[in-house]
Amino acid sequence: MFGEQLRKIRESNNISQKKLGEILFVSQQTVAKWESNKSSPNPETLAKIAEIFKVSIDNLMGVNSGVPRSTGGLWIPVLGRIAAGIPIEAIEDIIDYEEIDHDMASTGVYFGLQIKGDSMAPRVLDGDVVIVRQQQEANTGDIVVAIIDGQDATVKQLKMEQGGIALVPWNPTYEVLRFTCEEVKTIPVTIIGVVYELRGKFLKF
Repeated sequence: MFGEQLRKIRESNNISQKKLGEILFVSQQTVAKWESNKSSPNPETLAKIAEIFKVSIDNLMGVNSGVPRSTGGLWIPVLGRIAAGIPIEAIEDIIDYEEIDHDMASTGVYFGLQIKGDSMAPRVLDGDVVIVRQQQEANTGDIVVAIIDGQDATVKQLKMEQGGIALVPWNPTYEVLRFTCEEVKTIPVTIIGVVYELRGKFLKF
């Protein structure tokens, strides 16, 4: 785990949590939370930590010879939830990291999001991770991450309709969410990203 690896590397360099916090402009409590896996640093801070200790991000993430090493891609944060009004880069609810290749990374800013619930089943399951590009524009058929009326983000398929939009769940037991163009502005309904990749989990039978 990242927290245990960070602690080992920090202690081997005789740097206290307080000192590391000062270098990174964060509190000692924040460093302690990282090391106990209660929270994780954002990608920029993770890169700074790797630079400070002269190690690779793979090393920080606990990748060893028994696990395939990085192919030189970019590590992006996987978020447990996205609340309205908080910029993606400021969100501290980072539960993991995923690696994307440089070809993908060069096309925009990406983050991972862990799916909560089964509204997109059977293709996207509870606990799966989707890779999302930050953008506010989307086309019919895109799987989008949207914030409705200031609530936490939801993942649905976007459908353009005459006079409005529909956010369509793939699970037929859930209702389609429809909004007029006026409601999109006044509620509001805000698209914050488009899903480009699914990283699912194996089901146990």
